[in-house]
Amino acid sequence: MNLSKEDKQLLDELCQQHGVSAEKVVKLLDIVREYEFKDRRTGIYDALREILKASTDDTKRDRGLSC
Repeated sequence: MNLSKEDKQLLDELCQQHGVSAEKVVKLLDIVREYEFKDRRTGIYDALREILKASTDDTKRDRGLSC
């Protein structure tokens, strides 16, 4: 995803305020954009779920919890 410098800065600020990874948000937006113009969006929820699951697994690993 190509964000302008201003958009990237705004995204970083908002993500920091809300305790969310900007990298994960960009990945989620990339998936949505990838499926945006498809006739059928089969698999979009699975793709989004995988990114969110990876985010949860990373957080648990960082905190020393078992996945």
